[in-house]
Amino acid sequence: MNIGAASEASGVSQRMIRHYEKIDLVPAPPRRGSYRDYSDPDVHRLRFIANARDLGFPIEEIRTLLGLWSDRDRSSAEVKALAKARAAELGRKARALKAMQSALIDLVERCHGDDRPDCPIIRRMEE
Repeated sequence: MNIGAASEASGVSQRMIRHYEKIDLVPAPPRRGSYRDYSDPDVHRLRFIANARDLGFPIEEIRTLLGLWSDRDRSSAEVKALAKARAAELGRKARALKAMQSALIDLVERCHGDDRPDCPIIRRMEE
């Protein structure tokens, strides 16, 4: 199938498919004339990558997960350890985002939002 069909089947944009090929996350498929010829396993790999991205894994960890996925002798403990570490990092980021949101809401509530130039939001950014 061509890149458009692979994109539609996998849910990964054509631009990202090309990017993943460029960084060797997915092997470049054989060509049929001037078109890339993707197979069902290629689409499956692209879906795997998309699902891992949706779970917050960065590219290098996805590269590791792809290696573990293809290794039928792997220990599930390795996969669990990666997922546990990613979940902890996402929790840290969520707490940081919540703190930023709270600070911003506080600033918004203290801003009069009228014609006067005085604004606690701008003052906070000047600090």
